[in-house]
Amino acid sequence: MKKALLAKLSEALVSVLPVAALVLILSFTPLAPLSWLQRVVFFVSALLLVLGIGLFNLGADLAMTPMGRHIGEGLSKSGKLGILVVVCFLMGVLITVAEPDLSVLAGQISAVVNPTLLIVTVGVGVGLFLSLAIIRIVTKTDLTAMLLFFYMLLFAFSAMLIARGGQSFLPLAFDSGGVTTGPITVPFIMALGIGIAQAFGGRHAGENSFGLIALCSAGPVLAVLLLSLGAAGGEINYPLPDYSLEVNFSSGFWALLGETAWEVAKSLLLMILFFAVLQKLVLHLPAQRLVQILFGLLFAFVGLVIFLLAVSVGFMPVGYHIGRTMALFNEKALLGFAFVIGMVVVLAEPAVHVLTQQVEEVTDGTVSRRQMLIALSIGVGVSIGLSILRLLLGFSLLYYLIPGYLLSLGLSFFVPKLYTAIAFDSGGVASGPLTSSFILPMAIGACVSLRGADAVMDFAFGVVALVAMTPLITIQALGFRSILSRFMREKAAIRRILSADDAQIIYFR
Repeated sequence: MKKALLAKLSEALVSVLPVAALVLILSFTPLAPLSWLQRVVFFVSALLLVLGIGLFNLGADLAMTPMGRHIGEGLSKSGKLGILVVVCFLMGVLITVAEPDLSVLAGQISAVVNPTLLIVTVGVGVGLFLSLAIIRIVTKTDLTAMLLFFYMLLFAFSAMLIARGGQSFLPLAFDSGGVTTGPITVPFIMALGIGIAQAFGGRHAGENSFGLIALCSAGPVLAVLLLSLGAAGGEINYPLPDYSLEVNFSSGFWALLGETAWEVAKSLLLMILFFAVLQKLVLHLPAQRLVQILFGLLFAFVGLVIFLLAVSVGFMPVGYHIGRTMALFNEKALLGFAFVIGMVVVLAEPAVHVLTQQVEEVTDGTVSRRQMLIALSIGVGVSIGLSILRLLLGFSLLYYLIPGYLLSLGLSFFVPKLYTAIAFDSGGVASGPLTSSFILPMAIGACVSLRGADAVMDFAFGVVALVAMTPLITIQALGFRSILSRFMREKAAIRRILSADDAQIIYFR
């Protein structure tokens, strides 16, 4: 256990170090100077981030991934598709309702949409799409066809929303796709897909095990678009958060710690409740395995609480300060910094490491962790750079989303299905809590400086949606490159055979 924890902490240090180094170096330049208090708080937060990611990743390996696989395999072996679909629907609803990000989203539009109605609608949407993803695995339906249908439906509703004067809801709606891809749900849902695919996936079990995150990410977007159609014309109530670093440790800090711990506990308790019921009725795992899972859940709980506390106390205020200061000092420098920080910030997302590890295992190294991380880094760097460019020039988010998704869906017809499934899952995973807690405040700070607080909903929001979109293109481009390389090798081999002289030809009699 100690050796495994040290390995996870070492991986987390390598992931967080580039982000911390970039910010601290920048703090000593005129572009975005930080006070000594800000530097100290950020440095301590970075250390806590390393500890939190390390503990969480160890907990995911010991608990959430095995839980998902055991549930998927156990329910699949029962042979009752109806029970499997109903259980997955309920899991999707309850886990999504407990997501902290969903409560934040509901509060932002409470003036025009009932928060409880939004939470329930999004939860039901995720449950339905998770059930559809399970049915797709069992029936071996083509993922590309399903994605094409649902994204065309999303853009049709977007056009209707614009026609009714609700264009300001679009960034919020597409950002909401990230509420289902938190660090708790990703390992669990992905492992659930692997367990079910091993039972029903047939020859293409590896390929069919991916795609659950992709379909679940479309549910919240569709739900928010539908609710926004009824609220079009209303004003979104978005109070600008207080990003100051002055934390009162006698009340404010401990209140934040308690709130964070409760939000994480809610998500884990619902998962534990489901697992306990299924253990009693279906799974019947040995006591030794249950003890391992309990220890893993404890590691995951402590790690995620530390992680979320670190980003709230240190990374969120610093991100806002950097965006606001750099936008006033030099817009081109802000654009360049956005691209660079985007390339490294994705490496510190806890769920990204879970995804890349599972991809490497399922594909037997065909798609390596290194290839995945490079593709994700480039994609997220480009997406955050494009977000800042949109903020500077002031145009609609749809100018990115429509051609971007059309390109990614078009690529899906030319690359191996495995790459398409991995790409659409990666898009949801890349837009994790660190993106929301560091990159989004940076975009909000830049927007406040350049366009004022009233323009935040129109131009700062949408960055999460772009982070979720660009990996679809970069990872599928990785698959397209592999096809092209294989084609070129085969063509070169044929050319060598055809150009060989007669002396090199062996005749058989």
